[in-house]
Amino acid sequence: MRRAVMMLSAGLIFLSADAAYSQTSRPHNVILFVPDGLRGKIVSPETAPAMAEVRDKGVNFKNSHSMFPTFTTANASAMATGHYLGDTGDFSNTIYTGYPVTAAGGTVTPFLEVDTVIADVDEHFGGDYLNEETILKMARLKGYSTAALGKVGPTLIFDHTDKIGTDGNHSIVFDDATGGKNGVPLSDEIKAALTKAGLPLATPPRGENGKVGDAKTPGTLVPNTEQQAYFVDVATKAVLPLFKARNKRFLMVFWSRDPDGSQHNHGDSLNTVTPGINGPTSLAGIKNADNNLAALRKALDELGLAADTNILIASDHGFSTISKESKTSPSAKVSYDDTPKDFLPMGFLALDLAKALDLPLFDPNDSNARVADGAHPKAGNGLLGQDPAKPDVVVATNGGSDLIYLPKGDKKLADKTIKALLEQDYVSGLFVDDKLGRFRGTVEMSQIGLKGKATTPTPSIVVNFRSWAQGCGEPSNCSVEIADTVLRQGQGMHGSFGRGDTLNFMAAIGPDFKTGYVDALPVNNADVGITIAQLMDLRAPGVGGLQGRVMSEALPNGIVPKSADGTITSKPAASGLQTVVKFQRVLSQRYFDVAGFPGRTVGLDAESGKQKTAGK
Repeated sequence: MRRAVMMLSAGLIFLSADAAYSQTSRPHNVILFVPDGLRGKIVSPETAPAMAEVRDKGVNFKNSHSMFPTFTTANASAMATGHYLGDTGDFSNTIYTGYPVTAAGGTVTPFLEVDTVIADVDEHFGGDYLNEETILKMARLKGYSTAALGKVGPTLIFDHTDKIGTDGNHSIVFDDATGGKNGVPLSDEIKAALTKAGLPLATPPRGENGKVGDAKTPGTLVPNTEQQAYFVDVATKAVLPLFKARNKRFLMVFWSRDPDGSQHNHGDSLNTVTPGINGPTSLAGIKNADNNLAALRKALDELGLAADTNILIASDHGFSTISKESKTSPSAKVSYDDTPKDFLPMGFLALDLAKALDLPLFDPNDSNARVADGAHPKAGNGLLGQDPAKPDVVVATNGGSDLIYLPKGDKKLADKTIKALLEQDYVSGLFVDDKLGRFRGTVEMSQIGLKGKATTPTPSIVVNFRSWAQGCGEPSNCSVEIADTVLRQGQGMHGSFGRGDTLNFMAAIGPDFKTGYVDALPVNNADVGITIAQLMDLRAPGVGGLQGRVMSEALPNGIVPKSADGTITSKPAASGLQTVVKFQRVLSQRYFDVAGFPGRTVGLDAESGKQKTAGK
């Protein structure tokens, strides 16, 4: 019944959007601009004037949402396909694939922000690991001009199954790897355009911006200016003029690494949570992305394309400052060469679970070698069990949340694992695969859009880490979170279910959007993909049913549906801990604001657990 209601609801939204869209004779162009890691409430005329102008003169999606887990490739998959993660199977930046990924050094827990890794995973999962059509592919096959430029990983995801050849219509792809042996090949046409514009055929490195530092050495103090200036030059001096000359409609994705990269690696706050991601380097990263958008809009004006082009801005997630402190973690009480005393080491979740479950720990990023006493896994990931080739537990480390897989589907082991997690002060909310049954203190993954038609292995348990606000008056701008990462306390991370990470920035302007409109309805990154598909008259049969909705209320003459609030509350664990999920609903569509243990997550106060259970 719920599936039928969802399909009916989606149909109504599409019909209303069609009615609003019918005033134009042919689709307009679309540019999707993604300022990676931009917080929803950090934009102002002072911090980001170009983005503030789009928001204030066009549509302000003030109630926007990242998909949880709030990571880059996960949200890229939602934008690219219009589907929730339960359908795309891109559950986080690092996942468990169930097979050794050659392109990732043979690990079963690959990091997906690498083009060759995406190609490897694609090949293993039937040629398309997302199992859903992407908007760039749909546009390309329809005969439109298509391009994706920017950060390696999410950029390719938008047309990752395109096999570049000498003939036919292909997407133009520029990312960090362009010009190298692992980069997507450039066609003779785009090479000629680059040469004419006096641009090199290879992307410059990040330079100082890529320096992460360590526990004793601060990270970068500069934004990713040079590399992103190259992408802007490619877009404005080569790609857009080429598209204009073709005289065809186009869809372009510009994925700005900033402010994400600068917020991750900044050196403004070594081992202290203030100023954290609100220091000068992070603000410079925001301004760098804003300058990129301004340059794109200027080029559209100069090329005479502005009046015919929609610009949709959507960041993939918000951001938080990292904390590495815990009073309960056994791993924080061990001395490590690269970790300050009493701080959580990288891979603390795998280390703590290995101790709690009394299982050997092996490192999937070190040829499955046993992790020695006083050491931690190289990339944080862990294989627990007697045989690393047949692990009982797999931990995929990501940041503000981690994924746990139980390859053998052992329900008793799931129960022991959950009880161990509930004892740690850094945990705030647990989500469990429905197949394993119901456990006190946890919520089923199907309730938050993580159970669908994914072809990649589904996590058994998703662990959300604790977050709190510190250092400013707006909680979502000064969120601090426990993070399982190589990065240091005081640097930046995301991935949690706190509102600091789920509140992304979204705005739009152009011929198919209202002007000066503040959208109070909830929207998310899956809606971005579906709306772009609608604007460009793209249709693809979805494999899974977890789709976003067309943001009809933002379109001229589009209907404005009603919304409602909802809460899901688990039964309390023996300790009294309850996972609470706060969401909003438009028709059958759920938009997840925040989740975790009340009092341990930004946006979820201690009183939330006393509300009535809903939606279960």
